Amino acid sequence: MQIGIFGTGMVGQTLAAALVARGHEVMIGTRDPAATLARVTGTPMDPTPFREWLASNPGVKLGTFTEAARFGEALINATSGGGALPALEAAGADALGEKVMLDVANPLDFSHGMPPTLSVCNTDSLGEQLQRAFPRLRVVKTLNTTNVRVMVDPAAVAGGDHTMFVCGNDAAAKADATRWLGEWFGWRDVIDLGDITTARGTEMLLPVWLRLWGALGTPMFNFKIAR
Repeated sequence: MQIGIFGTGMVGQTLAAALVARGHEVMIGTRDPAATLARVTGTPMDPTPFREWLASNPGVKLGTFTEAARFGEALINATSGGGALPALEAAGADALGEKVMLDVANPLDFSHGMPPTLSVCNTDSLGEQLQRAFPRLRVVKTLNTTNVRVMVDPAAVAGGDHTMFVCGNDAAAKADATRWLGEWFGWRDVIDLGDITTARGTEMLLPVWLRLWGALGTPMFNFKIAR
């Protein structure tokens, strides 16, 4: 399957590498590929320059947001929360079409330092904002409630049982997303929370998640719904 991923950070890289390892074709989208490849430093969270990561992952292509959107039969939004809507706008509604997009981003605001707050919550969510802006796109909110290192094969990397959530307006898109979460990333327990407004709940888990990280001293954990 051809999959377009928006975002060159750790989340995009992790998901891209997992997908290529499972035999899929992947293109990561960025606003300016030449500028992305010209960077000689990484980020505080990942100091490896993106071009070095790309060179070590030759199965991954790099293109513009529009090219990645057109390339993908399915799409993943792995941008930062503040960069999500601009990335989709750069791709354009025609390129996005009616594809399923897994929205992995969270609306985190780091303007006041750590821990971050949510730039949107309670009565709205980033998932809803993306769906409103691109009504034909089939947005499914998922994978945003855990650390990037737990997104792939969670039982293997963090032990125990794990629960993931899907939120979206399109039942068929959520069914696809649930299947992909299992086939691509090893998730066995997936709960459908309802329409895209329920993304407010999953995004608002982040303050709890951040406090758990502080209490446990590690991000290698996840939620399990016992029922």
